Amino acid sequence: MPASTTPGALGREGSPQSAVDRVADFYGAYIDVLYDSGRGQLANSLRGHFLTSGLRHNLVRWEAVHHKDGVLRGKGVPIAWKVVYNDSGMGHCRSRVALTWQDSADRVRRTHLLIQSDLATRLISDIRPAE
Repeated sequence: MPASTTPGALGREGSPQSAVDRVADFYGAYIDVLYDSGRGQLANSLRGHFLTSGLRHNLVRWEAVHHKDGVLRGKGVPIAWKVVYNDSGMGHCRSRVALTWQDSADRVRRTHLLIQSDLATRLISDIRPAE
């Protein structure tokens, strides 16, 4: 039985007022949708709800050049994700997202993203690789 369904497993919680929780909600839902049914109307609706229009426009351009999913900065679907607070200032909150990927040879690798949210709207306004 997977750890997340075992008795006594830690629960999850969040708040719609927290920019970091909203990033976690978005990445969790977005990855679940991609895993279940691939990129389609629901994934695009999630982008419309959680991302600024400027970021959505930038992602279209980025994806055309790189031929990867701009939200994940990769191809395929990660097998796990984790979101933590990074810092905040000047009306923005930055979260770090760690994505865990597994290839066909069962090799695991992690990528890290820095996500910026606008505190006034709690919408995600920038996604970039973390250094």
